[in-house]
Amino acid sequence: MAVALSEAFVRVAGSSPVAQAFVGGTVIAVLNLVGASLVLVWRNPSKRALNGLLGFAAGVMLAAAFTSLIIPGIEEYSGGNPIPTLVGVALGALFLDRADALVPHAHYLLTGKRRPDAAGQSETLPVSDERLAGVILFILAITLHNMPEGLAVGVGFGAAAGDPARLGSALSLMLAIGLQNVPEGLAVSVAAINAGLARRRYAVLAGLRAGVVEIPLAVLGAVAVATVEPLLPYAMGFAAGAMLFVISDEIIPETHRSGYERTATLGLMAGTIIMLYMDIALAG
Repeated sequence: MAVALSEAFVRVAGSSPVAQAFVGGTVIAVLNLVGASLVLVWRNPSKRALNGLLGFAAGVMLAAAFTSLIIPGIEEYSGGNPIPTLVGVALGALFLDRADALVPHAHYLLTGKRRPDAAGQSETLPVSDERLAGVILFILAITLHNMPEGLAVGVGFGAAAGDPARLGSALSLMLAIGLQNVPEGLAVSVAAINAGLARRRYAVLAGLRAGVVEIPLAVLGAVAVATVEPLLPYAMGFAAGAMLFVISDEIIPETHRSGYERTATLGLMAGTIIMLYMDIALAG
């Protein structure tokens, strides 16, 4: 299956890692849109369902950060030296931490209440219309948190340049992030409605805008590691660190606030198991 999938992907995307990253970024952005569009047919998903789905997304990202980024970055691209990849992990987490000083936590946009540890100190919104400001900041926050996913896909395909054995791993990462983008896209649409986008089609457009950023970031990641090969372990660590930050700082806390912690935890376990299976199946 892994060989057939890899061959089919190469027939569509070609052998260039940049072109493969573009196709991979498009795939995950489309799946984000699929998830965002679910709000058109699933009009009022319960809090329990959303928490379980977001927990699933967190589990997929958690496993992918280690199996597709951190471990290969150390073992295959740093000769067993963990320092470059771990420096990248720290930089990725620091980038997301500092970005929160500019864009409010997703928690604030979902609930209207600022977390006590929020990096941004101002309680005022930057434009006069509070509802419009909430929508704008919501889109910015979700876009920011989608950036590591696009970057991770691009880095994965850049790492696989000229190495068919690594293409399966890049594809498993693409499919994993695309899979977790479905529940994440649904959550984006629901939160967009809560932020003031009363019409569901506008909420879907908000989800589309948030996902589209993954395409250029995927291309950028592939170009960076293909052009400057020594950057590869740092880039893999950076993408993983940013993803881990989002999981711990945003997704898990939000899924443990409504009394459905067990549902979210079971979702996380399911996502982790599925990603681990995909990584083994597609890398073989």
